[in-house]
Amino acid sequence: MSAILKEPALEFRPMQSEDLPEVIDIERRSYPFPWTQSIFGDCLQAGYSCWVCTRGGVIEGYGILTVAAGESHLLNLCMRPESRKEGIGRKMLRHLIAIARRHDADILFLEVRASNAAARMLYQAEGFNELGTRKDYYPQGKGREDALILARTL
Repeated sequence: MSAILKEPALEFRPMQSEDLPEVIDIERRSYPFPWTQSIFGDCLQAGYSCWVCTRGGVIEGYGILTVAAGESHLLNLCMRPESRKEGIGRKMLRHLIAIARRHDADILFLEVRASNAAARMLYQAEGFNELGTRKDYYPQGKGREDALILARTL
């Protein structure tokens, strides 16, 4: 009789400064122009809502959210490259939406690279609508890339 191996559950917890080496490793492996350690440190120090999603003690992804004056802004949402397409990003996004609601936000804004089809599909499926474009928002190899501005009523 074979034993059924159960995968550890996903857990969400506030990001700590001790998480930064693992978070930065994920960030660097995910983006050609990653956030720096000082940007993450500034977000933690400023009191932004910074979260990690762990499974079996390993950080699978993270998200950073600001909430003020009834509005929230998703600044960063990223999953470990080898853990993508498992629904973890969707669960992290839903967790951050719940956090924004708990802080009485009425709307959640974000920017996404126009070329990031996977993220755009996730956000559309989760009820985000396109509001406009920020020209030349993201750096890229040669020049800059536009960002789509998305929002969702909470």
